[in-house]
Amino acid sequence: MKAKPLLIKEASVSFGSVEVFRNLSLEISQGEFVAVVGPSGCGKTTLLNLFSGFLKPSLGSVVCSGRVRMVYQHDGLLPWQTAAQNIALGLRDLSSEAERKRQLNEMLRLINLEEFAGHYPHQLSGGMRQRVELARALAGDTDILLLDEPFSSLDYLTGLRLRRELARMLEELPRTVVLVTHDIEEAAQLADRILVLSDRPARICRELRMSLPRPRELTHPQVVETVHAVLAEFGLEQDKVGV
Repeated sequence: MKAKPLLIKEASVSFGSVEVFRNLSLEISQGEFVAVVGPSGCGKTTLLNLFSGFLKPSLGSVVCSGRVRMVYQHDGLLPWQTAAQNIALGLRDLSSEAERKRQLNEMLRLINLEEFAGHYPHQLSGGMRQRVELARALAGDTDILLLDEPFSSLDYLTGLRLRRELARMLEELPRTVVLVTHDIEEAAQLADRILVLSDRPARICRELRMSLPRPRELTHPQVVETVHAVLAEFGLEQDKVGV
């Protein structure tokens, strides 16, 4: 049985009178890619904050076994540092300078930006900046990647390309991933398991599993059926399929 690097057990979270979670339990296996979808304000980002340790539950427990990195909707690159220098921040815990240089070159190769290593963030496109952000998060001894709508600020075609990039990167550098997204297609294309959250206090009202290898085509029947099933859960479409 795989280890459980991420575990929430009967956790409750409230902000004043607003109850976000009540007795929420969730297990995520090592190497699993889980996507979380749900209505706005239901607590998706709060879930990531529990896993990252930024937030503690008022009741229950959270176990996170491994080193965590987060990627947000808007990239957090340092504007006064080059693409290479930003990625190198993810390697700063490595004691060997030679190993840091080797891994930096490997990450630049992985995101196909070797020629842009010396460029500053303002000289890069939005897609390039997000690739640098992903490389920085994947660099070094990261075990768990938390993604908070990382592609939502990009145009549609760039977002599609970045999904493929992420799938390719994870094939070379496997990680446990939790993705929060409003994009149901994105969840169906990338995740091994999709969790649908209800309105507050949020609970997991449906769980869908994907058996297809990544990357997945948007037109594949299982992807299409999964999107329909999630929409039906939100009351936006009649659920005619079983997934």
